[in-house]
Amino acid sequence: MNIHVAKRQRNNAHDDVRLAFARDVVEGLSQQPKQLPPKYFYDEAGSHLFEQITLLPEYYPTRTELKILRDRGTDIASIIPQGAALVEFGAGATTKVRLLLQHCAFDAYVPVDISGAFLNGQADALRGDFPNLAVHPVVADFTTPFTLPEAVKDMPKVGFFPGSTIGNFDPDEAIAFLRSAREILGDGATMIVGVDLEKDERVLHAAYNDAAGITAQFNENVLQRINRELGGDFNLSAFTHRAIYSDEHHRIEMHLVSLEAQKAHVCGQTFSFHSGESIHTESSYKYSVERLQALARDAGWTPQATWTDEGKLFSVHALRVS
Repeated sequence: MNIHVAKRQRNNAHDDVRLAFARDVVEGLSQQPKQLPPKYFYDEAGSHLFEQITLLPEYYPTRTELKILRDRGTDIASIIPQGAALVEFGAGATTKVRLLLQHCAFDAYVPVDISGAFLNGQADALRGDFPNLAVHPVVADFTTPFTLPEAVKDMPKVGFFPGSTIGNFDPDEAIAFLRSAREILGDGATMIVGVDLEKDERVLHAAYNDAAGITAQFNENVLQRINRELGGDFNLSAFTHRAIYSDEHHRIEMHLVSLEAQKAHVCGQTFSFHSGESIHTESSYKYSVERLQALARDAGWTPQATWTDEGKLFSVHALRVS
């Protein structure tokens, strides 16, 4: 491909992402209550902050999921077809995918993420460590339809969606995502999904309100991103992080709470906040194994296997296209 054409395509993709970001910010802040899609946490700064969160002592999901992938890697490999392409939705750091690659024989890896700089950096590192693996990063919003690279078109497909990111969707949105993934991956596809399980509320509260305040920085970074990329003027010191558990909805809710009556401007719009008003930035739903399997069936997937840790904190599910 001509280098100028490739550069123009990258620039166009960047512009599309920025326009979508602006549209979603204006739409979300115009609602009552105000909200922002959690996918916008993950610019380069946010992605690095999340990697710090995964190392916190209070934050059990990452280390628990890694242990399941490590301990049950052989079982997972037994259901992976030969010569498959692994498609990771919302790829972040390669820690988890490396465990799969150690156990499973994939011919190609397609990481898909909205944060292009972080994505390409991780892809380059993976190429260095797995020289026989074809790596085809795709900069895209994985919550919307996208096209897989032509190079993997004829390979069996295995989706990978770790980290309990599925919990960031409301249940109807989770079904819609799984249906979309089914269409992208095609007939005969397999999906490996990490899912956080219901547990003592005190464990959940500590995980999302860590003593070091890293989760608070991660939450507040979305406002910094609005200021950086969209010319916003949010006063970060006038907002505070709050994470609470809703037993009714089986979910942790993250909010940015206004500490005073104030106004903020972005994309030519003015948004007013009263003291105590919040922006709902993320929901993190917690599932039982049975409720997750029912949700998968509604989306056209057949549960094939489930693995959990000894403490029943986390689960990894293998699904097959029905």
